[in-house]
Amino acid sequence: MAINLEKGQKISLDKEAGVTLSKIIMGLAWDAVKSKGFLGFGGSAPDIDLDASCILFDEQNHPIDAVWFRQLKSKDGSVMHTGDNRTGEGDGDDEQIVVDLTRVPVNVKSLVFTVNSFTGQNFSQIANATCRILNANDNKEVARFNLSALGSHNAQIMAKLYRHNNEWKMHAIGEIGNGRTFDELMPQITPHL
Repeated sequence: MAINLEKGQKISLDKEAGVTLSKIIMGLAWDAVKSKGFLGFGGSAPDIDLDASCILFDEQNHPIDAVWFRQLKSKDGSVMHTGDNRTGEGDGDDEQIVVDLTRVPVNVKSLVFTVNSFTGQNFSQIANATCRILNANDNKEVARFNLSALGSHNAQIMAKLYRHNNEWKMHAIGEIGNGRTFDELMPQITPHL
């Protein structure tokens, strides 16, 4: 049974999964809020392009690589983005980032996952936004974090994966921000490292 995370909560991925995880999937899903049409008929939903990104940090909290829609694979091959969804249409995850935990270089201390509205809409126009961690070996959900905080922000620092005593842990950050890409969020990410 997957755990529903609260903002600021920290968990051990292996303990929650009940097995030692070797590969995980960070899934991001969202829908556009539908506008009401005339007399409640003919409502529409705009295309909203949310982008999931993963930034890899070293022991000194310096970014050493990033995976996002402009670079779908980390230089070392341990982190891979499955592709950019520009509308949020469809069921299930709209974007996924796959992390092979066994291949993450030892100099990587943490991986921070962010979501940005590239098209600039804010989260008051976004519904059902969630991120979740799956065990990639059996596609079972380990943890889920609700990102649907209404407001004028157009980005969020979703979560951080980090090494602690030879174990991967997850911190649900849930910090709101503004920026069309992850690099615009870097000053807001730094305090969470």
